Amino acid sequence: MAAIYSLYIINKSGGLIFCKDYGSAGKMDTNDSLRLASLWHSMHAISQQLSPVNGCAGIELLQADTFDLHCFQSLTGTKFFVVCEPGTLHMESLLKYIYELYTDYVLKNPFYEMEMPIRCELFDISLSQAVQKDRVALLGR
Repeated sequence: MAAIYSLYIINKSGGLIFCKDYGSAGKMDTNDSLRLASLWHSMHAISQQLSPVNGCAGIELLQADTFDLHCFQSLTGTKFFVVCEPGTLHMESLLKYIYELYTDYVLKNPFYEMEMPIRCELFDISLSQAVQKDRVALLGR
C-alpha cells in the first residue's frame, strides 16, 4: 500500500488546479475532488480567522483514523495538500519540495496562465519521481 494517497493544489481563490491520485483505494471522481478542494480552502480560511493566535497560518495537519492530511500554503496563497497514511513522516518537506517543482516547472512555463489548471508534462514527471523517491525512502526505514 502506498504511503501517499493523493495530492491536491488549490489556487488562492479556492479553485482546484491540480489533482493526482497515487492509490487505488478511495479514488474520487472530478466533482468530489472539486468539492474537497473548495471545502479545504474554506476550512483553512476559517481556521485562520478563528485562531486566538495572531498571524495563524491555518490548518497544517488534519489527523483522522484512516488518513492524515498535510497542508502547505505558499506566500501567494496557493495551497498544496497531500492525503496520506496516518503517521507518515516528513510530509512537510515533501510538500515544500513539490512547491519548488511547481515554481520551477509551472510558474516558469511561458505558456502557463496563473490560477488555471496545471498541464505541464515536466512537472508531472518530476512530481512522480519525487513521490516515488519518497515512497522508497519510507520503505527503507
